[in-house]
Amino acid sequence: MSSVKHMTQVTSSPTAEAAGNAKQIGESVVRKVKHTAKRTIDDVAMTPFLRKITFFSSGGSFLDGYVLSLIGVALTQITPLFDLTEMWTAAIGASVLVGIFVGTILGGYLTDRIGRRKMFIIDVVAIGLFSLLSVLASDPLQLVTARFFIGMFVGADYPIATSLIAEFTPKKHRSISMGMVSAAWYLGATVAAVVGYFLYSVPNGWQWMLGSAVIPCIILLIGRHDIPESPMWLAQKGRREEADAIVHRVFGDDVELEMEDPGEKTKLSKVFKGGYFKRIIFLGILTLCQVVPMYAIYTFGPDIMSAFGLGEGHEAILGESAVSLFFLIGSIPAMFWLNSMGRRPLLIRSLALMAAGLVVLGLFPDAPILVVILAFGLYAFFSGGPGILQWLYPNELFPTEVRASAVGIAISISRIGTIVSTYGTPIFLATFGIGPTMLVAAGLVILGLVLSIFMAPETKGKSLLETSALDADDMSRRGA
Repeated sequence: MSSVKHMTQVTSSPTAEAAGNAKQIGESVVRKVKHTAKRTIDDVAMTPFLRKITFFSSGGSFLDGYVLSLIGVALTQITPLFDLTEMWTAAIGASVLVGIFVGTILGGYLTDRIGRRKMFIIDVVAIGLFSLLSVLASDPLQLVTARFFIGMFVGADYPIATSLIAEFTPKKHRSISMGMVSAAWYLGATVAAVVGYFLYSVPNGWQWMLGSAVIPCIILLIGRHDIPESPMWLAQKGRREEADAIVHRVFGDDVELEMEDPGEKTKLSKVFKGGYFKRIIFLGILTLCQVVPMYAIYTFGPDIMSAFGLGEGHEAILGESAVSLFFLIGSIPAMFWLNSMGRRPLLIRSLALMAAGLVVLGLFPDAPILVVILAFGLYAFFSGGPGILQWLYPNELFPTEVRASAVGIAISISRIGTIVSTYGTPIFLATFGIGPTMLVAAGLVILGLVLSIFMAPETKGKSLLETSALDADDMSRRGA
């Protein structure tokens, strides 16, 4: 018995030792794999520096909301001062939109060609310069010219800033970061209404209003000075070492860049080829249907509020401020609903509710003030989701080499409608009245709703490589 027991101990000991060694080797391998495993940008958490990129990149959107909305208040002083006709009033309102149309296309293309960062600084300097020149305008033509160039550089900032945000932001934070761009627009418009309210009775207050845009420009220049070039753009241009250095500096040494095929040249024609052509048409028309009523309301807010019986002067400006606040508040929950509910469901439901608010305003223009405010509030609050998606969708649905160009083209298509509507709104309002004007706006939102039901994709939870691939639409229909 003792012999057998001894043999058992001898034979079992090496086996146990081998098992122990194997376990140690396995644990060592796991530790090594964990140590060397790389994360992508989509895997990281938001940091203070990433939030800074989002905050100061949203500044161009703030400027757009500010300069576009403030002109509506400024025109109440400019019109009698320059003895403006309705044609000149419309031209001043529309000139900035013509500039945005040109700037988004040109700015998007240059951003894809020469980089995000260079354009990021140039456009803010130009906006400040032409804002100062608008103060010195002595006739309507000079004001139209200055406003055109302000719009051109504001338009250029859209593809620059939103591309940077999309390419630096992890996927689960992308809707929130892009929501900041939309919220910044409404914040700019709200601040403009407040500034206009206090400067309304000041002599030559219109000059202070238009010149005040220089202040946010200076703040943006200070905040943007240390924001680096997009690593995705650098890598796509074949500058992989520079891209990796920025990734490691911003995100950490254990983060690597997930990349498309590098070295492809920026060609605008790609935006109009194959499945991308379908996407750009959808985005352009959707954005047009969403922003045309909003731009008309902001540009001629005091006139529209007066037409609904909300008073004139300070009272009308306060009414516009209340509506602007609804726009701003609505964008906040929409940032989170885009992740929880999804892009497509939120877009469709929001457009339906927006249309309902405008239909009420169109059918019952003589309704009590409370009904008018609630209807405007319904439209404005639920504009949050579509407002964010006008920036989020084009950045998600196109590859790095033409991402900024796609944003620019989509926005420019929509601005064709805003140019026409902004020029035509005061004329249409004077000819047909406020009810039919609101019904036309409702019809546009309904068109966007129908288009979205048939064409809106779902991009929630996907990386930029997945959403920009041409099979992404098929994936979204399958619920992938």
